[in-house]
Amino acid sequence: MNTNPSVLVIEAGRAERHYWHDLWRYRELFFFLAWRDIIVRYKQTALGIAWALLRPLLTMLVFTLIFNKLGKMPSDGVPYLILICTALLPWQLFASAFSGASDSLISNAGMMSKVYFPRLVAPASAMIVCLVDFLLSGIILVGLMLWYGFDANLRLLTLPLFTLIAFATALGMGLWAASLKVRYRDLGMLIPFIVQFGLYLSPVLYSSNLIPEDWRLLYSMNPMVGVIDGFRWAILGGASQLHWPGLLLSLALVATTLWSGIIYFRKTEKSFVDVI
Repeated sequence: MNTNPSVLVIEAGRAERHYWHDLWRYRELFFFLAWRDIIVRYKQTALGIAWALLRPLLTMLVFTLIFNKLGKMPSDGVPYLILICTALLPWQLFASAFSGASDSLISNAGMMSKVYFPRLVAPASAMIVCLVDFLLSGIILVGLMLWYGFDANLRLLTLPLFTLIAFATALGMGLWAASLKVRYRDLGMLIPFIVQFGLYLSPVLYSSNLIPEDWRLLYSMNPMVGVIDGFRWAILGGASQLHWPGLLLSLALVATTLWSGIIYFRKTEKSFVDVI
């Protein structure tokens, strides 16, 4: 019997009985892995953390030039640059968090084969660096709002909610992808395509108002539609209307994806070390 409460003894079936408690016990590992990823992201780069601002800014400028200046894409009466910004920031949060979570088990394979910890720590901690990048890139959004004279309103208080929805979407899909990628490495080739294809299926480069009303509910089966529309509704005010039936559908799909992702991850994680 273990009489020292500071020592964790691995017993048969213990991981099942104390899994969620162990998540709290291993919180320091969670923060360590997250901090490691943040440091590695910008280690030995000349501009360092400034890349968190430069990447979305350069992307927005290129999209504005191609799709607005040359392609004449409508922008619902608001500057196209800020229309892009309000969508690109939550999209990049989702895309990078989803990709990071899907790679987390493979990148931590060495540690997983040597020590016990709740495997859910790996994908969750891999997403933190994406959240840091998102918060930093929010400086661009604040600057554009000041430049174009958008007034602050109470709807801005809902931005953390829509950010949480984007994070939950990435986590749910990331848990599915991480679990499957351990056994099917081909998925690593498919995920970048899914992310790139999803960019065009989401209202990043255009407004959801361009979608015919009869198709809006079907279009909202992409959970990021509700997130992006929510960001625009909170920031642009009356210039962007929120499609409430679509948002409720998105929320239901996000909850289902997250719940099923956790269930499948827990079901398959016992075999991760054997397969990885």
